[in-house]
Amino acid sequence: MKEIPESYVKANQTGIVLFVIAASLFRQPYLLVGLWLVQVMGLLIGRNLFVIVAKPFLKVHPDKTQAAELQRFNNTLAVVFLSLSLAAFLVGWAWAGYLFSWLLFAAALAALSGYCIGCTLYFQLKQLKARWRRA
Repeated sequence: MKEIPESYVKANQTGIVLFVIAASLFRQPYLLVGLWLVQVMGLLIGRNLFVIVAKPFLKVHPDKTQAAELQRFNNTLAVVFLSLSLAAFLVGWAWAGYLFSWLLFAAALAALSGYCIGCTLYFQLKQLKARWRRA
């Protein structure tokens, strides 16, 4: 199974946290468009701007990795939440736009703190899928 260095994952999570904070503090939802582009690039072509920028400063420990499949799932969740956020801003629901971005912020901050909400959701979905196959 393909693995991604944990330091790369944390660089992306840190980028998410910083962009959502900046968008909220400065009331600039356009910053979320930039964040959305970074996450979509990571999802579609496997290149993440946060990782590219941080790579020269990161230490890669070969024994500290995370499954690429799981990170792809988490990246998809980030794109979904950012898409919902941007859609809400487009229709004039700023409160909902910020809410979706804050939910993503909370998930990224929790992951940086050691608890991966996306990983828990991924595990539960895999369990549900396995139960459906048995039924």
